[in-house]
Amino acid sequence: MTLQLAANQQGAPELIIVGAGLAAAILALRLSHGRGPRPRILILEQDSAPFGDKTWSMQATDTNQYDREWLSKAIFAEWPSQSVQFEALNRVLDTGYASINSSTLRHAVGGLDNVEMRTDTSVTKVMSDAVHLATGEIVTAPCVLDARGHAPNAGMDLAYQKFVGWTVDTVAPHGVEAPVIMDGTVEQIDGFRFVYLLPFSETRILIEDTRYADGAALDEASIEATIKSYAAEKGWEIKEIVHREAGVLPIALAYDRRKFRANAGACPSVGMRAGLFHSTTGYSLPDAIRVANLVADAWPLNSDALAAMLRRHARKRARVQMFYRFLNRMLFKAAEPHRRHLVMQKFYRLPRETIERFYAGRTTLFDVLRILSGEPPVPILRALPCILEPPIKGAVK
Repeated sequence: MTLQLAANQQGAPELIIVGAGLAAAILALRLSHGRGPRPRILILEQDSAPFGDKTWSMQATDTNQYDREWLSKAIFAEWPSQSVQFEALNRVLDTGYASINSSTLRHAVGGLDNVEMRTDTSVTKVMSDAVHLATGEIVTAPCVLDARGHAPNAGMDLAYQKFVGWTVDTVAPHGVEAPVIMDGTVEQIDGFRFVYLLPFSETRILIEDTRYADGAALDEASIEATIKSYAAEKGWEIKEIVHREAGVLPIALAYDRRKFRANAGACPSVGMRAGLFHSTTGYSLPDAIRVANLVADAWPLNSDALAAMLRRHARKRARVQMFYRFLNRMLFKAAEPHRRHLVMQKFYRLPRETIERFYAGRTTLFDVLRILSGEPPVPILRALPCILEPPIKGAVK
């Protein structure tokens, strides 16, 4: 099925993107922005609805003014501030916040006249210059990119961020004026648990129950029960559940670049499949923007040139994220599950600029010293084994 094919799309595609997820959408938007020649892009998606059924968010400081220009049609909601809540900390941060959702991505990418999108399309083989479809058709392009989302890889040791969210309409105004990034005052269940709130109007709000857990199993029914209880405790009478979403994000504890590459496909990849996400937050939007700018600045490219460029970029980002993986080991290995929230409570006492750079994946050496200063919220003897990144067991496949 072809979801959208612009009337003036002519000739063979110059870029095929396999998988219609966040990374594919962001790349298509960036490559289609500006006055210069725009590549013909073909996006192949196995599901009937491209870009899934999710909400992605970012700090305003994750992007610059130019990024906000080409992202503008995909942004669903924006706020001038945000807050966090813990037992011993209630803080408002004057950092802007913005969200993108699947619907706005479909609208933004669907309006690009250089992009063809095929849904309900099963792919059997991805090569550097061709994609084989289950129908027997072979589509070709000088550049092919794999953006099919996270896949297990022996080169990365993981914990998980699991979430279930309800967007609801409340009978009366809920009273939340800006995003609550973490309400960590809730009962600690299945590791570090917090509730995330995005107010879209006086009576519409996303209530998302999130757990930083050792295992990936997601019990949606039980988490939905905690969402319902949370709303009741806040005095919010739910009129209607207008949207549900759920997911499991990888949180990296250790990374072996050689093993990761050996277990990846031959085709260049982006997004979660390439390990290009924030190791601690699990967020992939800032990294998707970073990659989109990198590719657009170097375009045109063939698959070999793109693969080499993305390998260099991934190697650089992996080095940057060594510190985040260390923090993750402190959170998952050193802190007892019911006390993990104290690690985040200490983090949110830091200067606003340090927090902003952390979320953007631009933590400086001075930030590292600030984050590690003071008494650690975990036992020293449990923290010491977390300092060095452990080797990942298992042979390269």
